[in-house]
Amino acid sequence: MSPRRLADLAWTEVPSHALLVVPIGSCEQHGPHLPMDTDLRIATALCESLASARPDVVIAPPLTVTASGEHQSFPGTLSIGTIATEAAVVELVRSALPTAGSPRPSPFVAVVLVNGHGGNVESLARAEALLVDEGRDVLVWHPRVPGGDSHAGATETSILLHLDPGCVRSDRIETGSTARWRDIGPTVIAEGLAAVTANGVLGDPTTATAAQGRRMLDALVADLADAVAARHGDG
Repeated sequence: MSPRRLADLAWTEVPSHALLVVPIGSCEQHGPHLPMDTDLRIATALCESLASARPDVVIAPPLTVTASGEHQSFPGTLSIGTIATEAAVVELVRSALPTAGSPRPSPFVAVVLVNGHGGNVESLARAEALLVDEGRDVLVWHPRVPGGDSHAGATETSILLHLDPGCVRSDRIETGSTARWRDIGPTVIAEGLAAVTANGVLGDPTTATAAQGRRMLDALVADLADAVAARHGDG
C-alpha cells in the first residue's frame, strides 16, 4: 500500500475517520557529513512506513523548521524557537481536530506527531499537554534507539546510509564529542553545541553502516506502529 499524503489529495478525496500523522523535523547542522534535513528524512520515513501498513493514515505536510537554537553557531541552521514551535503545533492540531460540538466537520479522529528532533521535546510536551486538556486526541512519539548516540553520530549516520546513501558525505565522516549527555547537556543548553563539539557531531559516526541503519529503522517502525495501535487499534 502506497503512503497517502494530504498534500496530494483534493478535499473531496480526504478519507473520513483518518489518523493525521505529522512528520516533524528540523533544518540544522548534522556535522560535516549529513544534510541539514536529517531529522526530517528520518521522521518522514517513519511516517511513510506507518502509512504503508495502515489504511487509516494520512500524512500531513511536514514541519521543517522548528526549535534548533542550540545549533545556531553552525552556518545554515534555521530555528523558530521553542515558543513558536509549540504554537505552530497547537494551532495545526486545533485546525485538524475541532472540539466536540463544533459545527466544522473534520475527517480526522486523531493526530500523531512523529518527532525526529530532540530539540523539540520541550515544545511538544507543552503542546501535547494543552491539546489533551482541550479534549483533542493527540499522540506525540519520539524515536529512541537503545545505546544510540545523540547527534550526527553512528545512529543517524547508519539510518541515512540505509535510507539514502548518496546524501552521506562518506569522505567527511569524523568523530565528534563522545562525552555522555549528562556531562555536557547543561553546557549545550546554556552555550550551544559548538561549546562541546567543533564539528557539530555528538558520537562516533565512523562505525556507521547501512545494515545497522536498517535494523534501527525497522525497530523504530515497529515501536511507532505499536504505540499507534495501542491507542487506535490496528487500523
